Amino acid sequence: MTMHRKFVVFTDLDGTLLDHSTYSYEPAREALDLVRSRGVPLVMTSSKTRAEIEELRRELFNAHPFISENGGAIFIPSGYFTEAYHFDREVDGYRVIELGAPHKMLVDALKSIAEVTDAGIRLLSGMGFEEIEELTGLSPAQAELALRREYDEPFILEDEGYLHAVDAEIKRLGLSRTEGAVFHHLMGGSDKGKAVGILSDIIKREWGEVRTVGLGDSLNDLPMLERVDVPVLVKKPGKGYEERIEITGLMRSGEGPVGWNEAVLEILGDLG
Repeated sequence: MTMHRKFVVFTDLDGTLLDHSTYSYEPAREALDLVRSRGVPLVMTSSKTRAEIEELRRELFNAHPFISENGGAIFIPSGYFTEAYHFDREVDGYRVIELGAPHKMLVDALKSIAEVTDAGIRLLSGMGFEEIEELTGLSPAQAELALRREYDEPFILEDEGYLHAVDAEIKRLGLSRTEGAVFHHLMGGSDKGKAVGILSDIIKREWGEVRTVGLGDSLNDLPMLERVDVPVLVKKPGKGYEERIEITGLMRSGEGPVGWNEAVLEILGDLG
């Protein structure tokens, strides 16, 4: 497939390309088909794990790099680029650029934070399939993939009044927190923006100038939207737009994959 060098699309998944409740991308089918037919690289940039993203890539016949766990790592298929670039390890046919902290360290840190602050912290890795399904709508099989975490630990605070104390302890430990649609996420200083910046630089060295597009709906997408040329904020179902995301040149679209479809068709319409 010939790559179209003019655009690269970085996209969040849950609540953006995928419906918040059903996880379906069918409402975005027209734009997905256009992206594929034009050879525009579609880079999934998500809080999801590598295992979750790989399943979706198979369904969409997507062979492009992707960014997992809120920028924890960039997975580049071996042979995708011809120019040399730094990577940390090779695994399962990928060259991996690791930006996040090891998952076990994050789990241990959250347990310590819970003790120090007396906050009720429920870790995703400590939840059973039924609780995960209740919170997210994921099936047991999907939940199993979501639990294969490497660089990020999602968690819920039983009382959000403890958030300030939890954040202070996170900062003291040199870690960082962001928010997705359902969970808080503890990370080791990585974020989607850092990963998008690194991958964009590699792409531009390989192909020359491209216009980068980013689509997301939640606070964890803000660093990504700040790094792209065309930032798109997708509306949350029944909640409006994430009010903490306000950047120059921000384009707003409709809800979930319907809004994703509208925005991508409008932006890629520039290709003629």
